[in-house]
Amino acid sequence: MPWNRPHGGRTASRPVIAFVAFAGLTAGVLVGWGGLDTVPGCGYVSDAHPSRTARDWVTHADHVVVATPERERDTGRRDFASGPFRYRTDRMVTFRTDKVLWTSADRPGRPVDKGFDMVAPGWQVYRQSGTRIKRTAPDAPRLETGHTYLLALRWSSEGWTVLGEGAAVPFDDGVAGQGEWCGRVLSKEDVARGELFSRKDDDSLEETILGQDEQAVRRELDRAVRK
Repeated sequence: MPWNRPHGGRTASRPVIAFVAFAGLTAGVLVGWGGLDTVPGCGYVSDAHPSRTARDWVTHADHVVVATPERERDTGRRDFASGPFRYRTDRMVTFRTDKVLWTSADRPGRPVDKGFDMVAPGWQVYRQSGTRIKRTAPDAPRLETGHTYLLALRWSSEGWTVLGEGAAVPFDDGVAGQGEWCGRVLSKEDVARGELFSRKDDDSLEETILGQDEQAVRRELDRAVRK
């Protein structure tokens, strides 16, 4: 089952994944193996930087923001000469920066603008029918318009990226864990049910702030800085 595959050298244990697995929401969601490794949701993720804990975020991120995708366009099309799919694309997503919750004192040189672009999982198109389906993985948001996210961002040679699969958290209505996840929409009640099936020793930032607001995020990041 794809939600048990290791990503970045560790096994997924987040409560959102547990709920998705429990509810069978991955049926009909195609996992796009061999995608980008600088954004979440592209299959086997080789995290460029640790992204699980608050300490990971304050050590490796440039900014932690609340951001909302406002528009997107297809990019990076790859055509296939054979097989069930005619082509595959990524998406260039333009975000509105709603709030900056934390900024690194060590890397203050590049501010995050009022809006920024980031590449995210796109689409695969069937050869015969022309049907377009979402490229995603069951352990990360797809970063879709109409939703809001908590993101730990770092500037790279390719532009803004998240640290890894643990650095993109659904944040609809300012509630951690509520919103789009692997192409589906989950409520905080869904995530709470997922906690019943997730590992009890999970000390990830997402686990700590589930169901809470931005003040909880700021508190955990400030605490990690002081350690």
